[in-house]
Amino acid sequence: MSLVRIFSVVILLSVLGAAAIFTPAQKKSRTQDAERHAREAAEAFADIMNVKDQAIPKELLYKAEAIAVFPGVVKAAFFVGGRGGQGLISRRVKGGWSAPAFFNLNGGSFGPQIGAQMTDYVFLIMNQDGIDGLLKDKFELGGEAGVAAGPVGREAAASTSPRLDAGILSYSRSKGAYIGAALKGAYISPDNDLNESIYGTKATEVLTGKQLSFAQMPAAVRIFPRTLVRYSIN
Repeated sequence: MSLVRIFSVVILLSVLGAAAIFTPAQKKSRTQDAERHAREAAEAFADIMNVKDQAIPKELLYKAEAIAVFPGVVKAAFFVGGRGGQGLISRRVKGGWSAPAFFNLNGGSFGPQIGAQMTDYVFLIMNQDGIDGLLKDKFELGGEAGVAAGPVGREAAASTSPRLDAGILSYSRSKGAYIGAALKGAYISPDNDLNESIYGTKATEVLTGKQLSFAQMPAAVRIFPRTLVRYSIN
C-alpha cells in the first residue's frame, strides 16, 4: 500500500472516530434546542389563550388546518428594521395535531421606525393554500398568501367570515417599544438542520408524510401538540 493510500486511510479513520465521539454530544445539544423551542412556543400559545376576553376565538382554532407559533421574535430597527426567531408548526390530524416541524421567521422592513422589542407570533393557517405556501423553501407572509390580523375575544366569531379568505390569520403579543413596524416582508422557512436532527427528515415530510402518534413523537416536542389540543379540540 502506497504512503498516500495509507495516509488517506488514517485521515478517514480519524474523521470517523471524531464523528463517533462528537455526534452523541451534538445530538444531545440539538435535542435540547428542540425541547426549548417546543416549550417556549407552548408557553407563548398558552399565555395568549389565557388572556381573559382577548384570547384567540376557539371557533377559529377549531377550523384551523395548521397552527404556527414563533415565540420571542426579536425586532430591532433604526429606520431599517429586521426581525428573527424560531418556531414550530403543527398540522391538524385525526384526533389532534401532528408532530411539530421547526421553522425560522426572518425579514426586514423600511420606513420611519425606531426601537426594539420581542414579540410572540401565532398564525392560524385556515386553508390548503396556506399550508401549500408553508411547504415552500421560503414563504413570504403577505406575499403568496394573504394574511389578515386575527380577531380576538368572545364576540369576534361573527366578524370572522370575510377574514377566512386571507388564508392566514395572525396574532401577536409584544414586549417593548416599537414604532411603525409591519408584519409584511417577513419570511417563514424550514429549519431543516433541526428537523433532520430530531426526525431524520425535512419539514415537508414531518407535516405531510406518515404521521407519528403522540407516543411515537420525540419526547422533547410533545408539549407543543399537547398544548394545542388543550385549547383547540372541540
